[in-house]
Amino acid sequence: KVELVESGGGSVQAGGSLRLSCTASGFTSDYSDMGWYRQTPGNKCELVSSVNSDGITRYADSMKGRFTISQDNAKNAVYLQMNSLKPEDTAVYFCAADDFPLLLRHQVSCGVGTVKYWGQGTQVTVSS
Repeated sequence: KVELVESGGGSVQAGGSLRLSCTASGFTSDYSDMGWYRQTPGNKCELVSSVNSDGITRYADSMKGRFTISQDNAKNAVYLQMNSLKPEDTAVYFCAADDFPLLLRHQVSCGVGTVKYWGQGTQVTVSS
């Protein structure tokens, strides 16, 4: 059974930083992408960032320059360093993994379906 376990969420003031971690276990075959989605208080689910098995990274436009995704293939782990956080970054952040490029997944509901594997989600709250 594949399991994604996240850690690192919490509360921070605007301008602060947080680092999210996600460790995967139980993979029986290679995955294509790991990454992070977030579900906002308005229930919008959006792809924050992803990294594929070749190390190619992608970011949503509003995160470029502020967020950095990295991976440790030996540990099947992916990390999201979030700097210069804004109140609009407040959301539940979900780790995700798939054997298909996350960028090409459409109509994704955070935490359920479409994407092959999901973590349980971790809350990030940024106060002004």
